[in-house]
Amino acid sequence: MDAGVLSAFINNLVARLFVLADENYKLYKDFEEDVHFLTEELHMITSAIDDQLSGRSDRALQFKVNELHELALQMEDCIDRIMYHASKEQQPWYHMNQASGRRIRSRLQLAKEMQRLKKRLLEAHQRKERYSVPRLSHPELPPSASDRHIARDDLVCIDTPLKEILEHLSEAEGQLEQLKVISIVGFSGLGKTVLAQELYDSEVGRQFEKRAWVSAGQRNLEELLTEILRQVHEPLSLVNCNARQLSTNLRNHLNNKRYFIVIDDMRSTDQWNSIKSSFPRPRDVSSRIVVTTKIQSVANTCSSTNGYMHKMRRLDEEYSKQLLLKESCLQEYSASHLDSKAILDKCDGQPLALTSVGQFIQSRNWAEWDGVCKEVRSHLDSDDTLKRMYQMLTHEYSSLPSHELKACLLYFAMFPSDCRVRVKRLMRRWLAEGFLIPTVLCSDPATQSLKELMDRNIIQSIDVISNNMKVKTCKTYGMMHEYIMCKSLSEKMIALFYDGKLQPRAARRLSLHDSNITDATKSEFDLTLVRSLIVIGQAGKAILDFRKYQLLRVLDLEQCTDLHNDHLNEVCNLLLIKYLSLGGRVTSLPKEIKRLKLLETLDLRRADVKILSPEVIQLPNLIHLFGKFKLPNTVVLSKLQKFLSSRQCKLETLAGFMVDESEGFAELMVHMKRLRKVKIWCESSATSSSLSNVEKAIHKFIHDVNDSADDPRSLSVHFDGCSEDLLEGLKAPCYLKSLKLQGRLLKLPEFVTALRRLRELCLESTRLTADLLTALGYLKDLLYLKLIADELDQITFRNSALPKLLCLCFVVKHPTFPNIEGGALPHLISLQLICEKMDGQCSIQIKGFKCLREVVLDDEVNTDTKAKWVQAAKEHENRPKVLLLKRAAPPQGATETEITECSVVSEGPVQQNDIQMPQQDPLSAPVTVGPGAGLQGAQAAVSSTMAPAPVHDDSYSSNGSTALVPSVTSTATALMDFPESSAQGAAREVIPC
Repeated sequence: MDAGVLSAFINNLVARLFVLADENYKLYKDFEEDVHFLTEELHMITSAIDDQLSGRSDRALQFKVNELHELALQMEDCIDRIMYHASKEQQPWYHMNQASGRRIRSRLQLAKEMQRLKKRLLEAHQRKERYSVPRLSHPELPPSASDRHIARDDLVCIDTPLKEILEHLSEAEGQLEQLKVISIVGFSGLGKTVLAQELYDSEVGRQFEKRAWVSAGQRNLEELLTEILRQVHEPLSLVNCNARQLSTNLRNHLNNKRYFIVIDDMRSTDQWNSIKSSFPRPRDVSSRIVVTTKIQSVANTCSSTNGYMHKMRRLDEEYSKQLLLKESCLQEYSASHLDSKAILDKCDGQPLALTSVGQFIQSRNWAEWDGVCKEVRSHLDSDDTLKRMYQMLTHEYSSLPSHELKACLLYFAMFPSDCRVRVKRLMRRWLAEGFLIPTVLCSDPATQSLKELMDRNIIQSIDVISNNMKVKTCKTYGMMHEYIMCKSLSEKMIALFYDGKLQPRAARRLSLHDSNITDATKSEFDLTLVRSLIVIGQAGKAILDFRKYQLLRVLDLEQCTDLHNDHLNEVCNLLLIKYLSLGGRVTSLPKEIKRLKLLETLDLRRADVKILSPEVIQLPNLIHLFGKFKLPNTVVLSKLQKFLSSRQCKLETLAGFMVDESEGFAELMVHMKRLRKVKIWCESSATSSSLSNVEKAIHKFIHDVNDSADDPRSLSVHFDGCSEDLLEGLKAPCYLKSLKLQGRLLKLPEFVTALRRLRELCLESTRLTADLLTALGYLKDLLYLKLIADELDQITFRNSALPKLLCLCFVVKHPTFPNIEGGALPHLISLQLICEKMDGQCSIQIKGFKCLREVVLDDEVNTDTKAKWVQAAKEHENRPKVLLLKRAAPPQGATETEITECSVVSEGPVQQNDIQMPQQDPLSAPVTVGPGAGLQGAQAAVSSTMAPAPVHDDSYSSNGSTALVPSVTSTATALMDFPESSAQGAAREVIPC
């Protein structure tokens, strides 16, 4: 096992051992003492591994990682069996069905297992040589070696991005700030270094008086400064010069000179912050610095002042075919051949991958595509032609800053390569697996880990247009997913049903994708050790026999097609389960679900459960509950109210419940003290009594006590079937960060304008009236506004309207849009006008939006309308990008309109295959707004005086042109692009997960 992943795994075990110290799990007299002993031993093991990874060996013993892995797994098995046994003993039914002698034997068996583990650790101390291994090290890839391995000819379509950046390299004199920093950012193997080299060697680049090219990599500040000085200055003695002296020398030498510096492979913001002061900024001389980096936050920081950012894009399908054929020497590409299409998908438009796989095919003298895909996976870590790509992928993985982050990345192997993974689903599973543990210093480690992976461009977002522009779904890149898969399988982190067999035969996590496993196959695999199971498609009887899964913690069956109610009786005996999602033909939950005392997430959105068992509400650790249901008419509310009032309830998400003539959730909601997200559907059969209860529950939920609330409180109310008067009784003081109202809205409910710190608002109605729209202008703190209607009344937003708004989205049938006076919406970044009947530029003039970075239109608008918007964008000082949106029906369980394609049309003729994403704010990072800014955070947006660089993506189209699209990133997190699978010509189907 990888030492970093093992360290993360052991940290998880330590946390579980602390739980065992509780009286509920005490098995014998010295049990607590033995638990503390094991805890200390695990701390020592972790310390030793950290020493190895950091190159030190003086803090603790050195251990054999593989042997430790086996020992740690045995400890995990023992810990989980103890927890399972203790959980079972706490069930009332257990004492009725089990004889006392049998219970005693079970306890003694577990006690002996604890003693065996203790003995093994003591033996290890007595034989230190068993723990000594060669120091762990990862061969350092030369700076940007993966990019330098790409030939200039392999970067087809390089001329267009090269021309675009050259314009910034050769801008005229006379600007207030003459030093411009150009950042080139993207995943390894896309050709960042080659593009920078073309700039450096260009005629424009050679015209600068002083020039230098340095590779940052792992170099320290002194080494970087010394190398730059040697290239821009006559030989001089730099011996014994410290960083401050070197910086002063460089600044003095470059002062009042035109200089051009390329810093390749910048790896941290600290590197840039330490060196930037060495470059003078004279106002009468034009100089340029080009920085290449894999990390989005680094690019943001480098180009934050008077800068320009260019995001590398992948080759489209046509050019990917050409490059693959050229390198493989095959005669033709067959789109109908499954293997040829699969290998193109796996290369994912990455020049290095296409070149490596092409050379691999050529070295085997294959004349056809048969078997290529399987062979590449088998030889990824061993074949010479794939070596450079494998080294690059290994470097990307090894350079992750924490053990926990590596474990989170490897978990993507549980999903198919073309699976759109819901972000929140993924993060809840990370937590349920124990990869991440919230602490006082970091209460939301899952969000931070996702941000880090996005910032490094290792995973990408695939999103819906929503009212808050948050990342909704994500996926890994093609060959990165292959690497993750190989590493996870080799380390027995997961098992896959592949090529008719389960590989490997023993693993803690099992992922099945449209695989019907037979009893014969199942007999080769020990299901008793499985901690996590995900099924996509058909599973078969053998896998759905839940009597074998005692230790399961994560069970994801929402896409399992042959799941039905009868399976749930055994699911309710999985006492350690923390995450449960159901689908298939499930229509009801048994009362025995009350046994799942550790359950934290229950997701029924893909199931057909209309009536929720009241036992679910009484689960003591349940945090997130998803679905659309109501309580049975026979429920005794007083019993549930007593439980909720006792502060035992941890429920934070209730999304959501239906309101009809029956009593139920509304009466209970007022007793749920920790609620943060609520979704309500009011049916036409709802009585005045039940609606009154809903109003009281909402009032309690949004009530602002002493103006102190600051939690991410969210409310969604669908009242198509009843009157909007439901909301009229709500009064200030009240607080929400996010609100969605869907129903017959004739005016804006009074409480909306009284909401403190409302950031996100979505309104959906057949018609949105002038009175309602006018009232929206008074929402001073609103950042994101989405309006969905058949038609809008004509109004005018005055110059003081919506002073902090960043994103304005209209989804309408008839093209009536408000007039917007100059000065209104001063910080608007994204304008989305989704109306297929729109003709021309409508009533909205974009020239007054000084911060505008993008305009999104419906793909169905006519050609003349597209052309007019493109012209308007070209005339705007920021040259915002014009994007075309294709909409599709949302997948089951989703509530948003889904993006299937978004084409860039603002550069040259409309290219339907220049697929791109509208700007996103990954995970709602803080925003900085100004000329050239993207969405980089909310509160800081309005007050910031420093604008980040204009950000451009290059998307290679089949006619050789490059479409440039602004990316949106924060200094702490990266913007994920629209799926490259869609960016490569016609969009291919992506499985929603």
